[in-house]
Amino acid sequence: MRRLEGRRAIVTGGGTGIGRASAIRLASEGASVLVAGRTEATIASAADEIRANGGTAEYIVADASVEIDVQRVVAHCVELFGGLEIFYANAGNTDSIVPLLEQEVAAWEGMFRDNVVSSFLAVKHAGRHMVEHGGGSIILCSSTASLRANGGAIAYSASKAAVNSLTQNAANAFAGKNVRVNALLPGLTETGLTKPMFDYARDKGIENKLGKLTPMQRPGYVHEMAGVIAFLASDDSSYVDGQLIAADGGISSTHPFGRFVL
Repeated sequence: MRRLEGRRAIVTGGGTGIGRASAIRLASEGASVLVAGRTEATIASAADEIRANGGTAEYIVADASVEIDVQRVVAHCVELFGGLEIFYANAGNTDSIVPLLEQEVAAWEGMFRDNVVSSFLAVKHAGRHMVEHGGGSIILCSSTASLRANGGAIAYSASKAAVNSLTQNAANAFAGKNVRVNALLPGLTETGLTKPMFDYARDKGIENKLGKLTPMQRPGYVHEMAGVIAFLASDDSSYVDGQLIAADGGISSTHPFGRFVL
């Protein structure tokens, strides 16, 4: 399908994991994609892969949590491609598992800067352009860890819950402007951030247990997350706004520690 023919997209954190897969998927559906991130080697590689497969892509080194960088990314996309209709704010970070009473304020500040401030800056600067140029789709990256306890590290989970609230509030702030704001909530998926968990499971010979708490009995894959991003970027989701879309194998539908015995 070429649902995004002629549209212009930015993907932050687009060099690896879900961001990279999403950049590639958006380009495969016809979008011109600007891949943004802090590590030049990975974002350049993502752009090269897109071009090698016949797509249109460029890259730019930027920190999604720094306002002047986000302004620069939006301006560069408009300069390169002539506009901006899609912004996937994928960039984010996680923290290590530390007992709550041993956590430091600096770690919480870092989580909220990397996950919440970066999302706010995407909404602010992409949204401003979209309001002035006919609309668009902004997609934020949350997590199913934002919905209930024990889905991830505490500061990370709290920051992603804030992203959920931002998604809903931003959608309403843009009422009547044709700017949609939604969030993807991935479940357990192997990316650069979760690779240590997957590597540990492989080393211990228990990889087959990953994702077993979900109704689908497996972890997710980055291409599955990218499929949701493409849907939210396209007109197929034209009446979807302010929504938190969980792609998590169904784990958020249940209470996995209190199952009925059949």
